Amino acid sequence: MLLHLSTWTEVEAYLKHSQAIILPIGSTEQHSPMGLIGTDAICAQESARGVGDATGALVGPTIHVGMALHHCDFPGTISLRPTTLIQVIKDYLTCLTTAGFTKFFFINGHGGNIATLKAAFAETYGHLADLRLPNASLVKCRLANWFTCSSVYQLAKDLYGDQEGDHATPSEVAFTQYFYPEAIKEVHLSAEVCSENKIYSAADFRRRYPDGRMGSNPALAKPEHGKQFYELAVKELSNYYLEFVAGE
Repeated sequence: MLLHLSTWTEVEAYLKHSQAIILPIGSTEQHSPMGLIGTDAICAQESARGVGDATGALVGPTIHVGMALHHCDFPGTISLRPTTLIQVIKDYLTCLTTAGFTKFFFINGHGGNIATLKAAFAETYGHLADLRLPNASLVKCRLANWFTCSSVYQLAKDLYGDQEGDHATPSEVAFTQYFYPEAIKEVHLSAEVCSENKIYSAADFRRRYPDGRMGSNPALAKPEHGKQFYELAVKELSNYYLEFVAGE
């Protein structure tokens, strides 16, 4: 059940049996000459929809722009500052809590969002308490990264070994290829790729990783791999979601 394809009366009916919602969040950032700029948002969105279908959960609109300031020297990247993203999350959750939701399960597709999301959760708990909303004490937020699912990690290791890397990885590129085969890019990539895993300013990032890759070889990606990653992520995230909803 997708929030943006529902009516307010349908959401009201949903709240009578569940106060949980899935919120996908990704990023709009470069993923090398081979990966789509929307990779992180696509992976989060499709994982969330799969989990929603598997569990009957309501899925909110995808937050397409995240914290990707370090990628901003590559054309096409759009980023929010950490303080802006925190405010966005606070506003989302304040509206949804006012409506009656109390459990927020974020499916994330971008490592650069993690620290900011955790800070946003802490800010939101305090903000809701200050507003004295009647259900504020019941609000719980959980962060789940599709790419850190143990089954996904193991498959990436089996398929790509040390060529998985840390950014513009073959696993995430394969995921997007599965859903958008018409957008597969055939690009010659240099055999030389930096794998320092250091992130500072945008200019420094572009200097260290001139084509945007961090130790990865996305040329290894295949759509059939993406199908496997998707199915593993949905299965593991669905179990994680159900445990979260059932827990105290």
